[in-house]
Amino acid sequence: MSNSPNWLQTTPQWVWLSLIPTFGGLAIAYAGKKTRTNAWIALGLGTTAAAIVLYSTPLGSLIWLFQVGTAFFLKKRYLLKTLPKSAMLPDDPESIKLLAKVKGKVDINDCSKDELVYSLGLPIVYANDIDYVRNQGYVFTHVEELSEIAGIPENYLRKIAPLIVFSYDYKKDFDWTWRRLNTLSIDELVVHGLPPSIAQKIIIERDNRGAYQSVVEVSRRTGLPLSAYKQVL
Repeated sequence: MSNSPNWLQTTPQWVWLSLIPTFGGLAIAYAGKKTRTNAWIALGLGTTAAAIVLYSTPLGSLIWLFQVGTAFFLKKRYLLKTLPKSAMLPDDPESIKLLAKVKGKVDINDCSKDELVYSLGLPIVYANDIDYVRNQGYVFTHVEELSEIAGIPENYLRKIAPLIVFSYDYKKDFDWTWRRLNTLSIDELVVHGLPPSIAQKIIIERDNRGAYQSVVEVSRRTGLPLSAYKQVL
């Protein structure tokens, strides 16, 4: 992804237009239209109507201050709502949380690969790994599994954790862990439903090159598809 480091530091033109007395509230309505936020449209139109009615009264100045303050308050939310696909995610945790609030969370088990890249800011190689595991029938249930199963680095996970949600947790009452592939013997793997040839291949690779660090690594090192040992996961 290309970096757009100054996006959240810009001030959209409509914010400056909110400084116009009486009719500046229409700028807020414009921002609402651009982001399809009906509440902003109503707020902008309501502020404009109040400014027209109260223009010649002392309350007119208060309405002007309100519309300007509101515009600057909504500025960051507007920028997050209109964050370009090519822009990197903000670095600070508060902006990430606000982004999740204004744009919604991404369902790891149901999102497209484009959403993994553009909405979560994941490099394509990690998006491919997540997509590979999902296509093999695996359902993610918590953030840690993105590291343990798909091998996503923890520094990425810390950043995107507020942006993701898991739609289906069918494993929560069971002792499921892929790490058994690092401890079970060939006979134990067979008891869990693996064909002897598959179990042997997993054990030989483990003995020769050490413990596996993720499910994706198991597949890469053994050449076995996830479906070949899915029942152990």
